[in-house]
Amino acid sequence: MNEKLEKMRNGKGFIAALDQSGGSTPKALKLYGVNEDQYSNEAEMFDLIHKMRTRIIKSPAFNETKILGAILFEQTMDSKIDGKYTADFLWEEKRVLPFLKIDKGLNDLDADGVQTMKPNPTLPELLKRANERHIFGTKMRSVIKKASPVGIARVVDQQFEVADKIIAAGLVPIIEPEVDIHNVDKAECETILKNEIKKHLDKLPETSNVMLKVTLPTVENFYEDLTKHPRVVRVVALSGGYPRKEANEILAKNKGVIASFSRALTEGLSAQQSDDEFNKDLAKAIKEIYEASVK
Repeated sequence: MNEKLEKMRNGKGFIAALDQSGGSTPKALKLYGVNEDQYSNEAEMFDLIHKMRTRIIKSPAFNETKILGAILFEQTMDSKIDGKYTADFLWEEKRVLPFLKIDKGLNDLDADGVQTMKPNPTLPELLKRANERHIFGTKMRSVIKKASPVGIARVVDQQFEVADKIIAAGLVPIIEPEVDIHNVDKAECETILKNEIKKHLDKLPETSNVMLKVTLPTVENFYEDLTKHPRVVRVVALSGGYPRKEANEILAKNKGVIASFSRALTEGLSAQQSDDEFNKDLAKAIKEIYEASVK
């Protein structure tokens, strides 16, 4: 674990988010050029998205020189690439650290303008399996749509409460309280959010480490102080719906923050491309995101 922790803390590169879940998979496939009439049930849909993820992971451009980690969906963790479980393939063949998306989706938007995570009663069993599959860390997402101190505090409380269980299981949690980029009070949301996160970080014991996944901030270098917090392994940013070019431009202005992009990474990739075209476009995307992450 020490070698892996050191790599994540100090390595150069970014995290590829390949964790589209049941709800977002049809959209991800459509963007990749696979329409809903090309599969007739969930099993076929997941098989097609696994083929897409396998194509990305096996691409020559996808390796440790520019990529530190990859976030997987539960079914991807339980699937194989060339006879190896995905996490083992990532680490043994690519030296890329595997993460697992562990949340079960979002509750409906509440009166305080936030979406907390749905209950997750099977989390202990999932964390046990994650360890058996050699997963390094986890990721869980909540959403903030309003600058409500009460709502944002509830989101952060829940994230850190679940993070404690993940740390106890020997894994590194990525805490992701996403601020919607369309919020009219986005900057205010981020101020409240950072204060809440800091309160929790300052209470963590020295044996506990977390990662933070945040929306690209309105104010440049807004999260720079959190990148230096002793309990924070890394601060990563989601693209949040920004096109890749714009996401990279904003990211490059934030010192110490690296990308953890999903849509922005796969933008323009298509099932119809030849392997040469696909690999060339993916290499270009990886290079651009890497450069914005290590600026």
